[in-house]
Amino acid sequence: MKKAIYCDIDACTGCGACIVACMDENDIDLSIGETANRRVHGVEKMTEETMIPKFASVSCMHCEDSPCLIGCPTGAIYRHKVTSAVMVNRDLCIGCHSCALACPFGVPRYDNKNKLVKCDQCSDRVVANQLPACVRVCPIRALKYLDINEALENKSASYIGKILK
Repeated sequence: MKKAIYCDIDACTGCGACIVACMDENDIDLSIGETANRRVHGVEKMTEETMIPKFASVSCMHCEDSPCLIGCPTGAIYRHKVTSAVMVNRDLCIGCHSCALACPFGVPRYDNKNKLVKCDQCSDRVVANQLPACVRVCPIRALKYLDINEALENKSASYIGKILK
């Protein structure tokens, strides 16, 4: 069953613990220009009276139709056989940026070797029956690892998708 990392924007405080966990889990080195696979965006949520500032922790959406996967000319982007997460085989990546052009959310990033770097939903952890690192460390449980249908039922997920397009 496909799962997704869901951010409850009504709960997220923008603390950045998820970013630090991502960097630790993926051995990301800021000193050589690397950045986390997860970002926290400030967003505004409209109520009847006003706009309320909110935060959204986001990374690759692991789209069902995955335009990045479809657009990759070398087959470097693929689905994990167990978790269904969209993955990258960096040995096959030629740095052509086709995935970046295809992604409606602007997620793909490239390292200093011009190779694609992206969230893999901590698939190794998930296969070992552990939560993704970002979900595990969220101090207020704003991040959840949910069945995709349950995640899509949440209004925050729909709202975040619209904002990031």
